[in-house]
Amino acid sequence: MINSIYVDNIIKTALLEDINYLDAATDYLIDEDQENTARFLAKADGVLCGIDIALRVFELLQPQGFTATVYKHDGDVLEKGDIIAEIHGKTRTLLKGERTALNLLQHMSGVATATNKAVNIVAGTKASIADTRKTMPGLRPLQKYAVTVGGGRNHRFNLSDAAMLKDNHVDAGGGIANAVAKLKSKLGHMTKIELEVRNLDELGQALEAGVDVIMLDNMSCEEMREAVEIVNGRALLEASGGITDETLRAIAETGVDIISMGAITHSVKAFDISLKIAN
Repeated sequence: MINSIYVDNIIKTALLEDINYLDAATDYLIDEDQENTARFLAKADGVLCGIDIALRVFELLQPQGFTATVYKHDGDVLEKGDIIAEIHGKTRTLLKGERTALNLLQHMSGVATATNKAVNIVAGTKASIADTRKTMPGLRPLQKYAVTVGGGRNHRFNLSDAAMLKDNHVDAGGGIANAVAKLKSKLGHMTKIELEVRNLDELGQALEAGVDVIMLDNMSCEEMREAVEIVNGRALLEASGGITDETLRAIAETGVDIISMGAITHSVKAFDISLKIAN
């Protein structure tokens, strides 16, 4: 799903940042022809994501002679102690690529695991879990891919994908009716409009303006239930703002269509994975 040129550029940037011009330990300690086998090991329970990208790190460092046997694939549920993959190559390759590969693999698996937890919490309701644009600069496609691996859905990738009017847009654009009308006069027929509303009065204005998606920003569950009744399917309803695992189920049970969570990309804990030389 991810453009291979983008992946290679990310990896090369990370490798240049890490190795610079020399690995002072590896290059002086390890003979150029020495080879070893190593294993990626899960040290916690969760959802795997990014194994092919992690392996690509070593392929770029060693285009010839590097091999891998993969036992667990993206989307697989891991248990502590699982062997994810076994790799073989020059020892210098394994040591130089270890941190870059783990940084990517641990972060992407952390995003997938956090997303999967949220998806399981809302299971049985109509609500889907979606990400936001609160991503790490340069890593957005990786993070958004990890969200889908965890069972979530992607919000817009960038500002070009849809016209989303937040409070500052509305305040600067002369109010809801004026802002939406102006957009509709200029947007192409394929571009949707989403509007953030802060109360039920603005919700009514959003419906009158005819937007496609309405974001309920930091509303209480009682307000969201009322919003669902008012809208009655005339627009998609998205809940957003300060949502946690503890409040997630109650929000989903209000009947909203989408719950967007910045935390599944910007505040995830890295999934604990190690790479160990096996012989």
